[in-house]
Amino acid sequence: MNANVVTLERRIAARPETVFSFFTDRDKWLSWMGKDGEFTFEPGGAYRTNVTGENVAEGRFVEIDPPKRLVFTWGWTEGGMPIPPGSTTVEITLEPVPEGTLLRLVHSGLPSPEASAAHQEGWTHYTDRLAVVAAGGDPGRDDWM
Repeated sequence: MNANVVTLERRIAARPETVFSFFTDRDKWLSWMGKDGEFTFEPGGAYRTNVTGENVAEGRFVEIDPPKRLVFTWGWTEGGMPIPPGSTTVEITLEPVPEGTLLRLVHSGLPSPEASAAHQEGWTHYTDRLAVVAAGGDPGRDDWM
């Protein structure tokens, strides 16, 4: 197992089509992660999102295959860790299961175990919020803002 890869799975009580929409619609994305952002949801399209008010992430969408797979690059332009924009890759796969969707996230290319641990914590926090909002709930104010 590579210490510089984050892998997590989350069961979400919503159909894959619903969960996928939270990765391809600006307002829906910002309902679970981020304060503001600009997104071009197409392969090769760029994004820039202010995640917490001081941490700004940038990257490009590599693959968009509704409603089952999304791949984008990731890095920090402000705050965060010294991880250049586009230098790491996040792969999201969505699998239908009887209770909704199994989301699997793999974040690879992270430069150190410390970066992996920080991103594991971050993705856990934000996929918890995603699970609530995609199932129709209110994740509340983001404590990390």
